[in-house]
Amino acid sequence: MTASKLSVDTTREQLLQLGFSYAADELDALLSEAVKKTTAPHTFLSQVLKAELAGREERRIKASLRLSGLPTGQTIANFDFAFQPAIERSRIETLASSGWVRARETVLLQGPPGVGKTHLAVALGIKAIEQGFSAQFLRFDELLTQLKRDAHLQPSKLRRKKYLSTALLIIDELGFETMDRQEASLFFRLVTYRYERGAILITTNKTIRDWTELLAGDEVLAAAILDRLLHHATVINIKGRSYRLRDLEDALRTKQ
Repeated sequence: MTASKLSVDTTREQLLQLGFSYAADELDALLSEAVKKTTAPHTFLSQVLKAELAGREERRIKASLRLSGLPTGQTIANFDFAFQPAIERSRIETLASSGWVRARETVLLQGPPGVGKTHLAVALGIKAIEQGFSAQFLRFDELLTQLKRDAHLQPSKLRRKKYLSTALLIIDELGFETMDRQEASLFFRLVTYRYERGAILITTNKTIRDWTELLAGDEVLAAAILDRLLHHATVINIKGRSYRLRDLEDALRTKQ
């Protein structure tokens, strides 16, 4: 084994000892490229560090996505804006910068079933994670189950729950079932705690005027919840055809 090879192996071992496994994996390729281009030492060092940081960031994103519960495959890039012209692409791209998550605001996506609300919610959740925020995705029925399970907890223990501590809570499919008084009260507690502490994204088939009926017919409670949700909010109403019905129609035409 040559001295040069020994030196590279020693450097790789040192990188591994420091926990720089991604840089160690890329060392041979980076050295080869540096020799070809006669890269300056400080530039080579920067490339090694960039390789490590890129690897760690990829690992963070993968872990955060796994823990978030977000479905896979739904991104802004593959959302069919042409099929839903009512949605302003520029508004969605602005939301994709995640400034509203940083500001702990609310996004409300309203519209009938099948118009792409969940797709956009997931896509914005992915963008938030890519930009360093934590996120949790829950269907509303799943959230209610957790809220009921934790209803007896003291505030000190309740604050540790992910649906309260995560930077972005995505609540999908609110509005298909009317809440009873206990459920409405638990939802109010959630909204009150997260108000100006954490961002919320809600997809719903209900318009704002329908929320009183949704919340056990309690006008006072509905007003209190909406006051907090809408204080710092972006509301997007989606009116259009259902993607699922379009796909069904396409499938039927194919069979004919």
